[in-house]
Amino acid sequence: MNLKKYITDVRALQLFQIIRFGVLLLISIIFTKSDLGIGQIGVYETFLLIAGAVSFFWIGGMLQSLLGIFENNETFGKEKNSPLLFNTFVLFTFFSVLAAVIVYALQPLIADLFSINGKQIPYMKILFMYIVVSGPVNLIEYIYLLKNKSVEIIFYGAITFTLQLFAVTLPILLGYDLGYGLYGLVFVNLLRFLWLMIIVLKYSRIKISMGYWREYLLLSFPLVLSILLSGSAQYIDGFIISFKYDEATFAIFRYGARELPFIVLLIAAFGNAMTPKFSKKENREQAKLELKKGTKKLMHYMFPISIVLILTSQYLYPIVFNPEFTESALIFNIYILIVVTRFVFSRVILIGMKITKPIFYSSLMEIIMNIILSLIFINYWGIAGVAYATVVSYVFEKGFLVYILKVKYKIKLQEYLDLKVYTIYSILLFISFAINLII
Repeated sequence: MNLKKYITDVRALQLFQIIRFGVLLLISIIFTKSDLGIGQIGVYETFLLIAGAVSFFWIGGMLQSLLGIFENNETFGKEKNSPLLFNTFVLFTFFSVLAAVIVYALQPLIADLFSINGKQIPYMKILFMYIVVSGPVNLIEYIYLLKNKSVEIIFYGAITFTLQLFAVTLPILLGYDLGYGLYGLVFVNLLRFLWLMIIVLKYSRIKISMGYWREYLLLSFPLVLSILLSGSAQYIDGFIISFKYDEATFAIFRYGARELPFIVLLIAAFGNAMTPKFSKKENREQAKLELKKGTKKLMHYMFPISIVLILTSQYLYPIVFNPEFTESALIFNIYILIVVTRFVFSRVILIGMKITKPIFYSSLMEIIMNIILSLIFINYWGIAGVAYATVVSYVFEKGFLVYILKVKYKIKLQEYLDLKVYTIYSILLFISFAINLII
């Protein structure tokens, strides 16, 4: 059977994200069922939060830039087996090492931000290694995407995330310290790093190009800043919660503040796969129709799932995790509301058109609003107030980009989104949230 006939690049990237989410969720569930205390689970979440906080923005911005520059760059053009991927790999590795060094150097400051006792980050040496190897490996699935290797995306995801599940949880289940599970996480990412080196050497020549570095970084810089601002909402939420509350409360918040990750990842995978289609002006009308059709299809699946989970989360959380995490259900429900912004792909269109300034400005306004509202709302609704502030700021940011596309570039929302279907589902989602809150 020829699997490539049935597995498109979009579907492969979406399935990869489902596998990733499933494994991360299983690890979280296993930890709550193990002998690890809620405090140790909080340490694990803090470990991942710190690693993500120093990496998510430049990884996200540079990955999005890669999607736009791969077939439309001035340095190499469409040169066969060009050094583009090798140079991209070098840049990712450099920034990963730099991020690890910054965390190590600023350890006392970071410990203060997360209210960690002793001015030292737990498992600092392991964290350093993890940051170094985990950054570049994000390239793998996107290299396969750009090379139209859909089956390889799934194959890679299934193998490495299965290994991660066992490497992280088995030491804990055998009664070993959390550190052994973290060593397992580093080991799997080291294997991914070796995998990355192999495919880079397969698809790219070894040749340093300062010209490409300059072109790539200039394109990436506005997107990196944008994602640093807009994507930092979850990290700012974490900072505020960890500063005002103890590790147990932080763990409760983190286990709720998940915004249906598998839905977010599926939608993001669809958006990333669509981005290169807007790079050429002659293809944009067709790309808008394809985006509208694909988004409508996603809504028919994602909105009903979101509604069902809102209505059942308070019963599921004590079962899936344990009764100590019952309070996380409310945070989870609030974060589900963000899904209404995820189907508006104005950012995808702008990135594909290489128009990044509006994205930066919208992100700047979003983060300012999020911080101000979080500091206000937390005094009225506790940790739930921080979640409410995030939802409001996300809606504002998306509305601004929709306005820019319509007014400045004459691209109306209805051209790339089925407004009727979107409106009906959004109303039903908010009604289900209100019913759950009242009951």
